[in-house]
Amino acid sequence: MTAIVTPAAKLIGLVDCNNFYVSCERVFRPDLIGKPVAVLSNNDGCIVARSNEVKALGIKMGVPLFQVRQLVDQHQIQLFSSNYSL
Repeated sequence: MTAIVTPAAKLIGLVDCNNFYVSCERVFRPDLIGKPVAVLSNNDGCIVARSNEVKALGIKMGVPLFQVRQLVDQHQIQLFSSNYSL
């Protein structure tokens, strides 16, 4: 009997994590759990990740920080620069 060997099919995996960058920050800072947290873009100009607490305040993804600065201060939202090496 002769076996036919074929190249392995390419396998692509996709993982989608909720609030990914916020979740990463909380791994290193468990004291942030349950508190409003947002992660900013490369130049700290826009919000690119939001905790559920921040989402509940109505802050949208990609919004410029200057537009929501009053909400950030009012609700003591913890801000972090993006850290892509995480």
